[in-house]
Amino acid sequence: MSFIRWLCLFVVVATTPVAASDPVILVLGDSLSSAHGIGEQQGWVSLLREKLEDNGYPHVVVNASVSGDTTRDALSRLDATIDRHRPDIAIVALGGNDGLRAFSIDTIESNLSRILETLRASGAKIVLAGIRLPPNYGPVYTQAFEALYPALAEKYDAALVPFFMQDVATDPALMQDDEVHPNAAAQPLLLENVWPALEPVLHGTDTD
Repeated sequence: MSFIRWLCLFVVVATTPVAASDPVILVLGDSLSSAHGIGEQQGWVSLLREKLEDNGYPHVVVNASVSGDTTRDALSRLDATIDRHRPDIAIVALGGNDGLRAFSIDTIESNLSRILETLRASGAKIVLAGIRLPPNYGPVYTQAFEALYPALAEKYDAALVPFFMQDVATDPALMQDDEVHPNAAAQPLLLENVWPALEPVLHGTDTD
């Protein structure tokens, strides 16, 4: 190849726009989102991937959920997770393990606030999934815990899933034997609970 032809080829390649990466949805959750006790392909996050593909959305779904995670655990890895995946949308479904361990409301609020602040600063749009606790934790604690989610969604301009486990948590047929984790039959319902909050956010990050 002559020098002139090589130079022309270099100029063409160097000036051709690089295709934008597909937008990324990051799911930041705990065992409710990590398909605990069932096959990963049966979990609601995998069902979300299928739904997006079936409906022509270009989004890539990354499941960074870890069974047993508290808000503190997720926060400790958040910067590295953002750096690795560069999410356009983040679905935050955390706090259940904090509540079950009776962490102080102030601690949970502080950790969730830092998570949402960090995601917003990265440029990600946020969907916040509300969590509720069993009544045996007492009305004062459970009501204060539940109220965190709409308050934080409003403060950080996040789309809100009012109750992630709606129509699942109180139905024994949809729960595993431990009475804590939803079974495979419940996963489409979990996705149905998330979808109304997520769908409007998708249109702002669809680059196709």
